[in-house]
Amino acid sequence: MMKMTDGMAAIAALREELRHHEHCYYVLDAPEISDAEYDAKMRALKALEEAHPELLTPDSPTQRVGGRSAEGFRKVTHSRPMLSLDNAYNAEEMQAWDRRVRELAGELPVRYAAEMKLDGLSLALHYEAQPNGDARLVRGVTRGDGQVGEDVTGNVRTIRSVPLLVSAKKLGAAGMAGLPGFEVRGEVVMPIASFRRMNEERERAGLAPAANPRNAAAGTLRTLEPNIVAQRRLDCYAYFLLIDGEYAPAGQTASLETLETLGFRVNPHRTSCASVEELLAFLERVEAMRPTLPYEIDGVVVKVDAQATQLRLGYTGRAPRWAIAYKFAARAGVTQVRAIEVTVGRTGKLSPVAVLRPVGIGGTTVERASLFNADEVERLGVRVGSWVMVERGGDVIPKIASVASKPEGETEIPEAIPEADEPFRMPDVCPVCGTAVRKAEGEVDSYCVNTDCPARLVQSLLYFAHRGVMNIDGLGEVLVQQLIESGLVRSIADLYTLTEEQLVALERVGEKSAQSLLAEIERSREAGLARLLMGLGIRFVGERTAELLAGAFGSMEAIAAADEQELMAVDEVGPKVAASVREFFANERNQALVERLRTLGLKMTAEKKQRSTELAGLTFVLTGTLPTLSREEAKARIEAAGGKVAGSVSKKTSYVVAGEEAGSKLEKARELSVPVIDEAGLLALLAPSL
Repeated sequence: MMKMTDGMAAIAALREELRHHEHCYYVLDAPEISDAEYDAKMRALKALEEAHPELLTPDSPTQRVGGRSAEGFRKVTHSRPMLSLDNAYNAEEMQAWDRRVRELAGELPVRYAAEMKLDGLSLALHYEAQPNGDARLVRGVTRGDGQVGEDVTGNVRTIRSVPLLVSAKKLGAAGMAGLPGFEVRGEVVMPIASFRRMNEERERAGLAPAANPRNAAAGTLRTLEPNIVAQRRLDCYAYFLLIDGEYAPAGQTASLETLETLGFRVNPHRTSCASVEELLAFLERVEAMRPTLPYEIDGVVVKVDAQATQLRLGYTGRAPRWAIAYKFAARAGVTQVRAIEVTVGRTGKLSPVAVLRPVGIGGTTVERASLFNADEVERLGVRVGSWVMVERGGDVIPKIASVASKPEGETEIPEAIPEADEPFRMPDVCPVCGTAVRKAEGEVDSYCVNTDCPARLVQSLLYFAHRGVMNIDGLGEVLVQQLIESGLVRSIADLYTLTEEQLVALERVGEKSAQSLLAEIERSREAGLARLLMGLGIRFVGERTAELLAGAFGSMEAIAAADEQELMAVDEVGPKVAASVREFFANERNQALVERLRTLGLKMTAEKKQRSTELAGLTFVLTGTLPTLSREEAKARIEAAGGKVAGSVSKKTSYVVAGEEAGSKLEKARELSVPVIDEAGLLALLAPSL
């Protein structure tokens, strides 16, 4: 019988050998042994671990596929928000972004790191140091809503390009020895070959094929069976290294090299550019490569390389100023309009939707496309029976770009279209409830004004449950329809009175599903004031505005009591938003809804942010065109920091902010010796409050 010490040594040696071969095969694409030899070594390790179960560890290669995942996935708050990126769609927009970056960077260096934008889902991988100096994977978390994701560690372990353990030797080589832990962010993708194989298997089983690799990857990672995840052969490419919740100080290019040293798969198609001309040339090369790649991409991500420059540039409300996603031209196809339907959204807005002959665009079968409003239908000249060019904007959202000629060899749709020559007209009544629609003067949109319209309620509930709003997982369209049809839910407040007995009585709702949904609903009570404001569906109040209102007033009660002038005093809130908020809270039905939500225990307070005073006592005059800020944005930022904006220059003026084509105000400032600054100077003054 093998001694314990011999067993430990043999197990350690086999694990190290298997990790090496996994890295060669799954990360470097350069296998050193055959599959049969690898399998034999894996069987030998399994036999040793079965003989010495006390030596089994979570980072062993044999633990890539464990047992069944826990029912559902635990929510985890990210160490640092996983933000979205602003987009650019052509060379002119990239050049404009480059100019803004350089102007804001001032004297700091500007060099860009550019990488392929993989079409998958983001993932955060957390590693913790071990007593022997190694670092072990302890958690894998999906992006979720950017603030909170889901713990999918069991499934992440099956992705063989994700190291379960980073050795002390590699940490030392990367200059990271002795750290308590680190975080790696990456993109999980389903390779095209794996996607095709999966769809072939689904078709053989009589199942509908998946629409595209991105959706398939997202669905796979949230599967409760790790064995299935392992069979799908997902891949992961690392793109960020975080230490103590902060981006690695060496810069993006150096971080990617460090990730390679640590054993992570990093996309080889990347570059470092000193100029926007070099950057545009790289974009062209990548787009030409796109059809030949083994995975889907939808663009290129460009980041300012140096961390010091990133810190100077900072963030907008939703995205870093130092990064941008260049999106390739939308993929398109020509098809025929079978019908034009009208849908009703959560605000009552009526939207025409084209029902299309199915057409494949970029791996997805498109059967419907939004026409937005009656003016857009008229502008395009779309009618039932029209042949149209359909694009997937950003490779995601189908839209009709133009009327097109019938492709050669295509036949007309077989169904007779008696009204093919008739122009489309929006209905005078709601297509769902029959209530007369309203079209406000000066607006192009028509609205159903019936707050009890079933279609509005469906969309309101789906929006309320969305992960970016109240984040109630499991409340999908089918269940929402059941809840409404059964009479259990007549408003969003009714969600908080549901019981397990009521839910399990519905078709295809089991006990565990009911318990999981109720837990999600219960957790959402603490989502906070900003999320709840969004969930109420007030027109023009999105994520950014809701956060500003919550921070400015601190409670739902204070927001409801504010008049339009008080609302407009909040940074970025204009007359249109203020009027909408007042209209909402002046409605008795809405007042009753908010009060009911309060009695049901939903959190309606937030930490009230003190108004910035960095510019208190200073008066500014704006002149000319600023490179990145509109006149309104500059004025709002100055006032939010306690300053005043005047219309003319006098001896009492503290600063004149001058942009391109500055006129007489600049001359007046020089006459009076008033300090003149540019946008960069203004942003420097504002820096403490940004």
